[in-house]
Amino acid sequence: MPRLAIVVPGCLAACLLSLSLTLPTALAEDAPLFSADGYRQAQYRSPTPSSADHATTLDTPALQALLQREPQTRLVDVYRRTFLNGQFVEDEKHRNLPGSLWLANVGTGSLEPRWQAYLEQNLAHLTDGDPKRPLVFYCRSDCWMSWNAIRRAHALGYASLYWYRDGIDAWEQAGLPLQDAQPQPLP
Repeated sequence: MPRLAIVVPGCLAACLLSLSLTLPTALAEDAPLFSADGYRQAQYRSPTPSSADHATTLDTPALQALLQREPQTRLVDVYRRTFLNGQFVEDEKHRNLPGSLWLANVGTGSLEPRWQAYLEQNLAHLTDGDPKRPLVFYCRSDCWMSWNAIRRAHALGYASLYWYRDGIDAWEQAGLPLQDAQPQPLP
């Protein structure tokens, strides 16, 4: 039985292929980077500003000095982890700074109510309800999630906020130890 073949002129075929490859990227680039209330909501792994409002930016020596000077300081890792069917999916091994609490996914551009409650409850527990307890938020270098998380912590009334901007990558590059990590469970 003969097959029916559709012949598309070369130029038209090339144009269709090009459009199919570039359209998703173009649409993603057209999405606003920031929400109306100022949270980064796209392209989380891209260059970050040198500072975050309401926080002191730390490099590795400054973080080490803070931890030495104020041992009550709490470390909060906000690196993303896939969450599917009510549980975190370990799609890659994650290591973070010793003594950290990993609150995965609280740095996305908008939080569903359950994720907002997860953040609020864990910060309250981590600080023993003291909004002046120093909190250091971090992720990886060039990661907007910790920047977003600082904004949320400030909105919740936390007053002693620090941003370890280059995060896990800078700690590791300094030859400092990391620990295997699992995210704090979502209730």
